[in-house]
Amino acid sequence: MTTDVAQPETVAPLVNPGSSGGLLEVYRRRYLLKLLVQKELRVRYQGSPVGLLWSYIKPAVRFIMYFWVIGLLLKNNLPDRALHIFSGMIFVSFFTDAMTSGSKSIVKNKSLVRKINLPREMFPVASVMVTVYHLLPMYLILLGGCFLSGWHPDLLAGVAAVMGLAIVLLFGLGLALLLSAWNVYFRDVGNIVDVIQTVITWTVPMIYPFNLVMQKLAHAHTAIYEIYLSSPLCIGVLLNNRAFWTPASATPKATAHQNLPANLFERGAIMIVLGVLFLWFAQVTFARLEGRFAEKL
Repeated sequence: MTTDVAQPETVAPLVNPGSSGGLLEVYRRRYLLKLLVQKELRVRYQGSPVGLLWSYIKPAVRFIMYFWVIGLLLKNNLPDRALHIFSGMIFVSFFTDAMTSGSKSIVKNKSLVRKINLPREMFPVASVMVTVYHLLPMYLILLGGCFLSGWHPDLLAGVAAVMGLAIVLLFGLGLALLLSAWNVYFRDVGNIVDVIQTVITWTVPMIYPFNLVMQKLAHAHTAIYEIYLSSPLCIGVLLNNRAFWTPASATPKATAHQNLPANLFERGAIMIVLGVLFLWFAQVTFARLEGRFAEKL
């Protein structure tokens, strides 16, 4: 007669319940991320009869005003200037909205941060995804304006559009992570974001064409010219101009040569690599700071 010998149980290694897998863990819990995005959208349009239609109405009104006031009433020698401004405004609006909503995302959800064990990166990522949602209607309005202006895109226009979008997404998400963590420790972040927004509006070629920058800085002030082009948002806006504005002009090649910098695509590729590194740095910084979120909140 044989007797069963109890086998020792295998004990799983202890895991810190508050540890986070970072952005990879956010992807694994993407269903929860979807719920957070839906919640953000409901809160933003709560009590509004029009609701999500505002994301189409506001950019359409902006484009019409640019077309009427600048394109028809004000004399200028820049072809399709309203289209030029709107193609830049898309990325500027995305960037500023990502910074504003991203910086507030942890503080605004402090009750969830203190009570529920989930990746804290979920909140700035959700805020950026809501901003991406509002980016789509602006692209539709932009495409409508392009077709009305006689848009004839080439293969490089599609490449430029993808590269520009990748740049603003990488840096926008990275900034949302950094600012949301810093805002828990330093509540002056909101005022800093307001100042940055003002600077952004005038340091990208949106209201004015880039050829003015080339005329003033390219030869006389080379260092300042390169500093100007070191802005990821500036390169993103210029790539968006290459994708949507210059192909809509009567002479696309001449317009691109006169109003875009040399080696634009090479600069864009460098910015994408830097954007990946910046996002990694933002993730590491966020992970270092999140341990005291509950205490600080």
